[in-house]
Amino acid sequence: MEKTQDAKIVDLAIRLLFLGLFLYSALVMVAPLASVVIWATILCVALYPAFDWLQSKLGGRKKLATTILVLLGLVLTLGPVATAVSGAAELGSEFAEQADKGELKIPPAPEGLKEIPLVGGKIADVWGMFERNLDGALAKYGAQILEITKSLFGKVLGIGIGLLGLALSVLIMGALFSPGPNLVKGLQRFANRVFAPRGGEFVTLAGATIRNVTKGVIGVAAIQAVCVWILLALFGISSAATLAFICLILSIIQIGPGLVLIPVIIYAWSSMSGGTALIFTLLAVPVMIMDSFLRPVFISKGLETPMLVILIGVLGGMMAYGLIGVFMGPVLFAVFYELFKVWIDTSPEVESAAEGAAK
Repeated sequence: MEKTQDAKIVDLAIRLLFLGLFLYSALVMVAPLASVVIWATILCVALYPAFDWLQSKLGGRKKLATTILVLLGLVLTLGPVATAVSGAAELGSEFAEQADKGELKIPPAPEGLKEIPLVGGKIADVWGMFERNLDGALAKYGAQILEITKSLFGKVLGIGIGLLGLALSVLIMGALFSPGPNLVKGLQRFANRVFAPRGGEFVTLAGATIRNVTKGVIGVAAIQAVCVWILLALFGISSAATLAFICLILSIIQIGPGLVLIPVIIYAWSSMSGGTALIFTLLAVPVMIMDSFLRPVFISKGLETPMLVILIGVLGGMMAYGLIGVFMGPVLFAVFYELFKVWIDTSPEVESAAEGAAK
């Protein structure tokens, strides 16, 4: 009897060992794609209402609706990469051609550069040195330029790789649209086994939170970026589209467009007439802070979870997990808040009464 028991224990240990090896191998293979799959799930949940609306307008043709949304997503993700690569190649070719002909020159500094407070004079002096004596300036500042170039190239490369990963997420998102409802039902059944009896509610809460955060973070950031672009274009400030795109990124990562608009306001007071600069400032300040008013409205609409819980989740998630944490953070924190509320609301007397009734 004792040998038989030992044999069962050894048999169980071997089975668990092989099961553990299979699980470990699966996790090792899936781990590099984890962020891509998470992004695909977030995009699918956020855009499913748009997919549902589009396929209803197309007579129930889900494949056509999926194709349209995937193509739009690929344009938005791969478009900036293609534009950046094309622009860099063109700039590099022009630079090399001018260098071969000995015609490489630095254009004069923009008017009003010296008038920028604190740094304008220093920048103008360095610019003038490069304009007058390029070889001498390169010999003096070559090491610093090389370090800055390496750093910028690394950051740009990281953004490009991130956009390529996001493009892959868009493709996976397209594959999730059609089986989406069945996947949600399966996830709700699984959640009911783990968090019975309210697991399904938590899955619904997670989906609603993702959609609201998408509208409150990305939607408000897009509105703010468009307002910045219109404002800069109206006042004739160059590179309005580029600055608006930077504002879009800064708003998404919860920094806000102040890092762009404040220097532009300073530049306006140094290059525009007093009345024009005043009007620009009066219009720029509301644009700069409009997210503080719009974001709570978009995020909290239709959710019973307190706004403070969602905002803590957004900020904490971003600090812990980066951009993807903007969506993961509020979902995790909202579910934790609901679990905590259930635990608080369930008093020991109620539990004792339930246990007595069961006996």
